[in-house]
Amino acid sequence: MAGLSYLWTPYDAEALSIANRLKPPSAEHWFGTDHFGRDIFSMIMVGARTSIAVAVASVGIGMGLGVPLGLWAAARRGSWLDEVIMRGNDLVFAFPSLLIAIMIAALAGPSVMNAILAIGIFNIPVFARLTRGGALSLWQREFVMAARVAGKGAARISAEHILPNLANLLIVQGTIQFSVGILVEAALSYVGIGAQPPTPSWGRMLAEAQTMVSFAPHMALFPGLAIVLTVLGLNLMGDGLRDLLDPRGRERTA
Repeated sequence: MAGLSYLWTPYDAEALSIANRLKPPSAEHWFGTDHFGRDIFSMIMVGARTSIAVAVASVGIGMGLGVPLGLWAAARRGSWLDEVIMRGNDLVFAFPSLLIAIMIAALAGPSVMNAILAIGIFNIPVFARLTRGGALSLWQREFVMAARVAGKGAARISAEHILPNLANLLIVQGTIQFSVGILVEAALSYVGIGAQPPTPSWGRMLAEAQTMVSFAPHMALFPGLAIVLTVLGLNLMGDGLRDLLDPRGRERTA
């Protein structure tokens, strides 16, 4: 739907039509219209672009910074550097992404970029902890010892031997954080510090519908279903990737 919205939507997602406000679902407007007469189906299609863009960018930030930090901490396990990185992760975990977004919005104002930054900062310790935990067990393996005997340094071993063996784990975690990113983006938009009007956003559509549920339930129903189905699909995809990429998991399932 997000990809199709770049080429086609039934109506302009930002076009107002007061004469058509609060229309129920029909052949003309499949998901009905909102209190400004905007077509809800078109808004959901365009809103998918916002949610996916925020989730992809935030996961990219989390992976891009968290994975190197985790590899670095594992390579220097037990050192002061390892301790600093892990305590820094604990500090970030102490501030939920919503609180980080509120602080950023207070300083720079609400926007999609600030939502990406807030969710991305929260993702960094997630990937750092996961990478460090997986790398620590790999550092004791024979192929790593062989690489050390061959004269390879910690950075080269991490890049050539540790990271490829963590790829499956990171891919699965990435799908999980992708779904979390969509949920958090919807929450940020719901409280008004995510995507700003006139950019459609699933979370803001829910916020605008909350006072109209009694006489226009379709305004809340369809954006809510879009969030639920997307997050459910991503979680199922993560489970499928885990089973596909982990031979031991396939053996246990069999």
